[in-house]
Amino acid sequence: MQPVVSSSFGIAPSDQVATAGSCFAQHISRALQADGYRYLVTETGDETRQYGFYPARFGNIYTPRQLLQLFQRAYGLFAPVEQHWRLDAAYVDPFRPQVEPGGFVSLDALYDDRSIHLAAVRRMFETSNVFIFTLGLTEAWVSADDGAVFPSAPGVAGAPLDASHIRPHNFTVSEASGDLAAFVDLVRTVNPGLRIVLTVSPVPLIATFTGQHVLTATTYAKSVLRVAAAMAVEAYPLVDYFPSFEIVTGSHNRHRFWADDLRSVTPEGVDVVMAEFRRAYLGAQGAAAQTAHGAPRQDRRAEHEAVVDIICDEEANEG
Repeated sequence: MQPVVSSSFGIAPSDQVATAGSCFAQHISRALQADGYRYLVTETGDETRQYGFYPARFGNIYTPRQLLQLFQRAYGLFAPVEQHWRLDAAYVDPFRPQVEPGGFVSLDALYDDRSIHLAAVRRMFETSNVFIFTLGLTEAWVSADDGAVFPSAPGVAGAPLDASHIRPHNFTVSEASGDLAAFVDLVRTVNPGLRIVLTVSPVPLIATFTGQHVLTATTYAKSVLRVAAAMAVEAYPLVDYFPSFEIVTGSHNRHRFWADDLRSVTPEGVDVVMAEFRRAYLGAQGAAAQTAHGAPRQDRRAEHEAVVDIICDEEANEG
């Protein structure tokens, strides 16, 4: 099954590729690095503190609004009221609450780190040739004061002294598509030639605050994100959609790409997704990499699950 009929552009070995998004996005970044592509990392450090999993240490970005606000915060277009949360005696960044194990020891340490981080975000947006964004969720926690969006609910990894202004919100198609459009417009003011690949994570929700069953909440979320991605592709040149969601969840594969928990994607599933990605975007270099990889490897499940466990903010909501 090769569901990519055509792609608007290719990715050359000389291209600097950046990724962001939900937990599933990490599989794409790891595969590109394994194939020898120039995966852009603008903020470096110890992997135990989430350096290197994404170009900059922003953690998981689940919604288009999160991505838009990351750009706005990096360029001084949005200064949220919420600047820090408490975690016992330490402090956390509300917009990436799990990047620093145990939190920052002081507000100065948090703010200094944030300044370095946002500079790295700017370098990512300005110097990447290709940006791959994996949309994961529509549910988020939003400040009623200024609309700031947080990746985790207050109390999961730190909290403000008073969280009464932070409320759950489930984004609609119009909101998600509008946020994607606003992001594309803004990012191309600093990088006009940026090529963008949008994907939707196949991983279902682990929990929902909507009062629905998590199965129906998942269907809503993935439907909204899929439509928003399609609208962006229709509206903008050099914006593509890559069907990782369809490859994993389609009935043609007889559900063989799900692990025993029926939620995690198996290494075989990741390999099939990346084989199609190589075919669609990497050209002869991708074909050579696929030949080198050979058959999907079955011994990587522990490796993949360990990565997701380390930096998947959504997993913390399970409790």
